Amino acid sequence: MTDFPRIGFIGAGNMATALVGGLLAKGWPASALMLTDVSEQALSVHAARGLRTGTDNRELVASVDIVVLAVKPQAMKAVTQALADCPQQPLYISIAAGIPAQSLAQWLGGDAAVVRAMPNTPALVQTGATGLFANAAVSHEQRVQAEQVLGAVGIALWVDTETKIDAVTAVSGSGPAYFFYLMEAMIEAGVKLGLARHDARDLALQTALGAAQMAITADVAPDELRRRVTSPKGTTEQAVAVFDAAGFADIVEQAMRACAARGVSLANELTGA
Repeated sequence: MTDFPRIGFIGAGNMATALVGGLLAKGWPASALMLTDVSEQALSVHAARGLRTGTDNRELVASVDIVVLAVKPQAMKAVTQALADCPQQPLYISIAAGIPAQSLAQWLGGDAAVVRAMPNTPALVQTGATGLFANAAVSHEQRVQAEQVLGAVGIALWVDTETKIDAVTAVSGSGPAYFFYLMEAMIEAGVKLGLARHDARDLALQTALGAAQMAITADVAPDELRRRVTSPKGTTEQAVAVFDAAGFADIVEQAMRACAARGVSLANELTGA
């Protein structure tokens, strides 16, 4: 790209910082990026890299093509309502959990182009996975731009209905915690089996990395990869049999359904629905 859209971030927290880092790594000039925040300390990190910073959200909206709303969900209504009468019409990308595009558009004046994004924390290390949903006001060009912004820190894919954002939350938004939980359990089990904690940790984490890389690059699905390492009457088969007896797949599904359901109730709480 030679013509870089100007991007403004309202909120300079961890996710905004990750996105800025990814965009800079993809070639975005620092002069095309701007951040606002109530914390001068948070802004100072970005100012030191040559980015424009400030505290006036309306000024930011007036000077960019895309606004990334990176504030806490509880603060979103006040922040967006304060922008409702801005004459500019940028694309708004919200990375806040639980707030529907319709509510965001309404708070922004009624006809705003809004993309809801559900990123996850691996975006902090440029390996994120993000689900995107666009309201009817978002143009094709703006969809491309939104995908470029979130794609700067990993993969980004579109869902065709907003309800599927809750499914994205259950799979990838909250998903890193599931894998961390499994890593934690494997480390503790390794220690109980006699390994030094640092050895159990290194083995478990490297195995997680290797398994993920194999699954990403393989030409077969994860279930086939599992079968290939599960020899009849072997050691792995015994471990998998214990998982199956405990209803591992059902437990995962129940957990993810609970996660998705919480996304729905959170939206009701945040919007007063």
